[in-house]
Amino acid sequence: AQTMIDEYLVSARGKWGLRPSLVLLLPHAHEGQGPDHASARPERFLQLAADINIRIANCTTAAQFFHLLRRQAALLTVDPLPHVVLTPKSLLRHNLVASSPRELAEGRFQRVIADAEAAPRPADIRRVLVCSGKVYVDLVSSEHRKTRKDVAICRLEQLYPVPSQQLKAMLDEYSNAEEITWVQEEPENMGAWDFIRPHLIEASGDRAVRRVARPRSASPAEGSAVRHATNQQILVDKAFGAVPGSGSQTARKAKQDATLTSAKG
Repeated sequence: AQTMIDEYLVSARGKWGLRPSLVLLLPHAHEGQGPDHASARPERFLQLAADINIRIANCTTAAQFFHLLRRQAALLTVDPLPHVVLTPKSLLRHNLVASSPRELAEGRFQRVIADAEAAPRPADIRRVLVCSGKVYVDLVSSEHRKTRKDVAICRLEQLYPVPSQQLKAMLDEYSNAEEITWVQEEPENMGAWDFIRPHLIEASGDRAVRRVARPRSASPAEGSAVRHATNQQILVDKAFGAVPGSGSQTARKAKQDATLTSAKG
């Protein structure tokens, strides 16, 4: 598959004068099911992204996915491009990603999504988390979310082409935020971090930009569901600036669920 992607998708215009519009739905998320289940290798697609040759997205709601496909269809005769969509399996029936009929009928695809449920005023935000995909659900459903209203959780739904203007405008709303943090489930040497870092630095102005990710690894994910649950909770704790392991209740439940899953398997 890699040869077909390299030769006939990402370089089709430059090498062959072709205009492919194939949509690839690739399972991707850290869900405790092991390395082969976890990664669609987004870092490799982002490495191939240049000259507006492809679109890459990681949606967090049903409406976003619906409008993304509508946009792809609408652009078939105007600006056809291959589209890589990262699709977490655990979000297929998740309540937090469900959308209303009105959102499907009247909405449109949003490249970035600001946090509408944090502090009432953007000026009260002190920390901005920027993420993409399923890790957003882990962040908003954590115990820290209830107490840290000074933390905004923003979503980058389209990874490429990078929506630089929209990203900067969103971050500018949080003028009192002292730092911008990119949060990803993947190890530091994988995922979108290396690609998105310069864009975040440019959009953040003089504010510090840091990342929260799993340590660098040769494997995309843990081979143990219990270790996955522990490491995922540590990652969420770090994102909120909390002591790793402080979300103990959530961590215990995640471990119990993971243990039950392993036992059933």
